[in-house]
Amino acid sequence: MLRRGVKIGVLTNNENKFIELKEIAKNFNIELEHLRGEKIEIQSDDLEEISRTAANLAYLIFRRPLIVDDSGLFVQALQNFPGPYTNFVKNTIGLKGILKLLEGIKDRSAYFMTALTFTDGKIIKTFIGIVKGAISEEIRGNLGFGFDPIFIPEGEKRTFAEMSLEEKNRYSHRARAFAKFAEFLESYTEKE
Repeated sequence: MLRRGVKIGVLTNNENKFIELKEIAKNFNIELEHLRGEKIEIQSDDLEEISRTAANLAYLIFRRPLIVDDSGLFVQALQNFPGPYTNFVKNTIGLKGILKLLEGIKDRSAYFMTALTFTDGKIIKTFIGIVKGAISEEIRGNLGFGFDPIFIPEGEKRTFAEMSLEEKNRYSHRARAFAKFAEFLESYTEKE
């Protein structure tokens, strides 16, 4: 059991990801603290395995309750590429590269998935969040980060990068995974 009021550490080098998680956490009255350090990632096609391994290794260093998030963009027409290699692809071929790969392809369906793993040294639990959508024809918007300027969530006409953080979090894969974590945490936290 976790003591009520304990801050949950978040290990990420992505400042935007931490800001997004902190904003989501406010809705659940959960306090997060940014842990500085290198997240150790194994090479795997499985986001959950990557997230769980990183959380276990992070706990060995920080020795405190923490979460680790690993996310990916899965494009159907590209056999779910880039998937868990999203960050590498963003830093190499970038948004324009994904759009180039999809030139002339009608089916632009895709989804974002987050595997958010919590550990406190006693348990380790992973929460999955998915948002379905499509890849836009062009880069649109200047908010958000990563592939936000080319991802349109189902039921929307705008990309994530054309939405405020509050609007994005109504759809976001990360917000969905965090909501499951918050529900778990409520039952796992000691009652006063």
